[in-house]
Amino acid sequence: MGETLFTNVSVIDGTGAKPFDGTVLVNGNQIAAVSRGDAIDAGDAHVVDGGGATLMPGLTDAHAHLSFLDSATLGDINSQSAERHILETAKNARKMLDHGFTSMFSGSSARDNLEVALRDAINAGDIPGPRLKAATRQMTVTGGFGDIGQDDAYSLVLDGPDAFRDACRAAARAGVDTFKIVPSAPGSGPDPLAEDTAMTDDEVAAVCAVARQRNRMVAAHARSAEAVKMCVRNGVQVIYHATLSDDEAKDMLEAERDRVFVAPAMGLPYGRLTEGEKYGVSTDDFTRARAEKEIETVSATMADLRKRGIRVLPGGDYGFKWNPHGRNARDLQMFVELFGFSPLEAIQAATQAGGELMGEPGRLGVITQGAFADLLLVDGDPSKDIAILQDPDRFLAIMKDGAFHKEPADNLAGQRVAAE
Repeated sequence: MGETLFTNVSVIDGTGAKPFDGTVLVNGNQIAAVSRGDAIDAGDAHVVDGGGATLMPGLTDAHAHLSFLDSATLGDINSQSAERHILETAKNARKMLDHGFTSMFSGSSARDNLEVALRDAINAGDIPGPRLKAATRQMTVTGGFGDIGQDDAYSLVLDGPDAFRDACRAAARAGVDTFKIVPSAPGSGPDPLAEDTAMTDDEVAAVCAVARQRNRMVAAHARSAEAVKMCVRNGVQVIYHATLSDDEAKDMLEAERDRVFVAPAMGLPYGRLTEGEKYGVSTDDFTRARAEKEIETVSATMADLRKRGIRVLPGGDYGFKWNPHGRNARDLQMFVELFGFSPLEAIQAATQAGGELMGEPGRLGVITQGAFADLLLVDGDPSKDIAILQDPDRFLAIMKDGAFHKEPADNLAGQRVAAE
């Protein structure tokens, strides 16, 4: 890989600190040195003059579904043949790297072992894509969320702790990184956000026991307050949604803030409410009311969790027709506009905290000596305008593991001056 020296850049290091004018040296797949100003000797390094552009860590999506192919319904997720499905998933992996996401933590795979094969192919250099934590199909219960009554559906329907335990052991043997479970399910009644707690404490405990034995992570679709509390009690590390968390659930999350991550996954309701018509998706009154109440409720909950110091990460269930892959960085704008994060705090959630989620604290999602060289060179300052991260044309260069996925243009600095 050799050495690459980024000069004349404004550095956002991922820690939440203010940007600084600096120089960054990459040697192999790691950051060898970071300096304020231009104190690093270029030596024989390939020099990239950023012309004042922003250099920042690559982004992490904490709730990814690369194998969801921008489907219109839950039943459509596995409508492709298995062979075509993995090819289309590989295209999504490349698309996400094109959009600045150098790491993806899966919120579930559409098919057993699909993401394991994808992850291994990416790691081997056979196909381009982000670093990937591969998940199981989501494991639900009879009548639970995702039980759509189809063979080979995107959910695995299980009942009882023994069934969950057996499924997790088989998944560990296959090489997954994460067990995905669904403790809560939509409830009934006039409240559009009503949620039941569908899994039992024994079922969640069985999953977490296997995870501890086999050094895996557990992620959970948990909207009801009781589902959130059940997850925290049993050691689930990643809690998706946390929509109806009450004070007790929030206190439990705060007590475990060094262990647990929360990803609200607001992309689905936000996309449905604001862009459904754009993608030809109709929205009935109940769905609209649910989306409106979910956005209001989750915004208040995440603002509170942020104040409590709980790690809230972007990742918005992208992969549906009205919430397609490539829009993922919209989550960062929602963090700012709806949850009260500053742009730098939103970037920190998608970089430093994302690296912690990926199991590489201090090594991924930060620009510091010894960290992995997953870097974005951005035209503009996302600490002032977070929305620019939604435009892939703003990425002047994309580096993953020390290698350019997107090469910077020749005379980049001169081109930027001319453009201004």
